[in-house]
Amino acid sequence: MVSQFRTSCIAYASSKAALIGLTRVAALELGAYGITVNAIGPDPIETELFKQANPKGAPETEQILKNVPVQRFGQPEDIAHACDFFLSEKSGFITGQILYVCGGMTVGLNPI
Repeated sequence: MVSQFRTSCIAYASSKAALIGLTRVAALELGAYGITVNAIGPDPIETELFKQANPKGAPETEQILKNVPVQRFGQPEDIAHACDFFLSEKSGFITGQILYVCGGMTVGLNPI
């Protein structure tokens, strides 16, 4: 039954798939102009909003942490480091890629 599906999951999955597709197509179309296009897939990052939604010590929060192979939540600086890399000339031959900054959480999962 359709009513059993959570709308937020549908919206999340479709927007994530759209971003992946847009990244790849933009990389193909803009590469000839010397423009690289990449994206960052963060999860889970310990922002203020994350901490409000996932209080420290709560069973749900501990379960999320158990699914992160490096056994810690990412910090905003981890995303900043990935952005810094993509903005540097060191990434000049990388395009159309998604860099998952997730502590290994997405390893073995379907990328969508």
